[in-house]
Amino acid sequence: MHEALCLYRDVVRPEWVDYNEHFSDGYYAVVFGEASDAFLAHVGLGRAYRARGHHSTYTLECHIAYRRELRLGAPFEVETRVLDCDAKRFHILHRLKRGEDSELAASGEFLFMHVDTRGPRSAPFPAEIQARLHELRAAHATLPGVEAAGGPIGIRRRTP
Repeated sequence: MHEALCLYRDVVRPEWVDYNEHFSDGYYAVVFGEASDAFLAHVGLGRAYRARGHHSTYTLECHIAYRRELRLGAPFEVETRVLDCDAKRFHILHRLKRGEDSELAASGEFLFMHVDTRGPRSAPFPAEIQARLHELRAAHATLPGVEAAGGPIGIRRRTP
């Protein structure tokens, strides 16, 4: 429990490679979407949960930071950490790590909201889901490597 969750692994597929022969920008979002789906299933909010009733999760915000390149056929894994949660929302960080050396290739930070799809409107998580999210948040709070989380986007300028 005191480790990041590793719920998604893959290799860079031919359709994900751009004209520079690198993993293309938009496909990082696809990979992080797959990792998010794996996380949702892990905590009980996956397809089966959505099929049972009128509740789901919506993405409110995401930020992707690119650190190191990946090329065609490169293996990778995505670690997921719960950074924060409340009665209706959770904030996670995905860290995409290169398979050959475990170096951070990209990070994706996501904010999700639980919704009643009949509105749609926000709705509290069921108690067992809230408990699971809080348990993961507490376990992940001590992990290193959240340097990308919560950072602003912008051009850093050096002062003369």
